[in-house]
Amino acid sequence: MTLALYYLTATLYLASTIGYLAHLVWLRRILGRYSLLVLGIGFASQTAYLVARYVETGFTPVTTRLDASGAFAWLIVATYLAIQIRQAMPVLGAFVTPLALILTLTAAMWNKTFSPLDSILRSPWLPIHAILAFLGDALLGVSACFALMYILQERQLKSKRPGAFSHRLPPLDVLDRYSYRCITVGFPLLTLGIISGALWLKAVEGSYIKWQDGRQTTTVLAWFLYAALLHGRLVTGWRGKRVALLNLAGFVVILVTFVTLSHFMK
Repeated sequence: MTLALYYLTATLYLASTIGYLAHLVWLRRILGRYSLLVLGIGFASQTAYLVARYVETGFTPVTTRLDASGAFAWLIVATYLAIQIRQAMPVLGAFVTPLALILTLTAAMWNKTFSPLDSILRSPWLPIHAILAFLGDALLGVSACFALMYILQERQLKSKRPGAFSHRLPPLDVLDRYSYRCITVGFPLLTLGIISGALWLKAVEGSYIKWQDGRQTTTVLAWFLYAALLHGRLVTGWRGKRVALLNLAGFVVILVTFVTLSHFMK
């Protein structure tokens, strides 16, 4: 039953992605509404899946690659829906939904068996770390989508013959503002996720960090990239394409970090 919900979610995310891409091309309001409706149903389906997994296993449903990728996609979609409630921006869906879809489909190719969580990992820090880290990553992922839109829009506007695509994306200042807002919330959450993860590791293995663990090393690298971005923006006044590129680089590192899952992911 739980896997059926997961596949239903993937199907709905695919339909929503197609709808949002069509909206980006033709700018038909009905396509944006259809895509948002389908995405909302997919989000509800994935919420039901996560609840069912928790009931089935009794622990935070992020302990397998299937669950982790699904939870990551779920939070990215949740962030986008929250933005839509406050500021209708259907064109953003054409960038967010493909990311959520890729994460969902990639997870479906991994191990789908559910095994009990090792007793050594049953620490109260696990759900705290998972929630903070995943939510921070999701916000930074949406910020990266804004950054990608910024780079595309700037290239269009600076070209001698701006195409129709430039009229489909929000103004540069809007993209920059929303990208920065996502980082100002996502970065502190990522920081707290790293701290809670270190406390969790200390509780289960006796040390705060294991440098031989590639996932922890790349997480720290991502943190420094975003810290440099915020420092450059707040102290030296960085704006524009430089910040957008650094934003994208930071999220690429997060994706690499996510793919190189730590030893407790199966």
